[in-house]
Amino acid sequence: MKLLSALFLTLCVCAACSLPPEKPFTKEQLYKTGIYTYFTVEDSPESVLSAINKDGEVVLSAKYRNRDVWIKLLGKMEGITVQIIEK
Repeated sequence: MKLLSALFLTLCVCAACSLPPEKPFTKEQLYKTGIYTYFTVEDSPESVLSAINKDGEVVLSAKYRNRDVWIKLLGKMEGITVQIIEK
């Protein structure tokens, strides 16, 4: 029973990890998210693309007007998804 529990826990942990995308994302796909239009992001698009294509996700520090926010980009099969989180 303990072995089954350990195996199940390992499977859940591995399934929760983000994986790199099968096909690398392009600058056009990144610009379609609008993060460089609506937010002040210090990271260059090239470094963001490199992180997404390597790790499958990236968290950026940004500003929206006068508020500090985190932007979480996830690379999925459908494209790049964006989550905005206030600091």
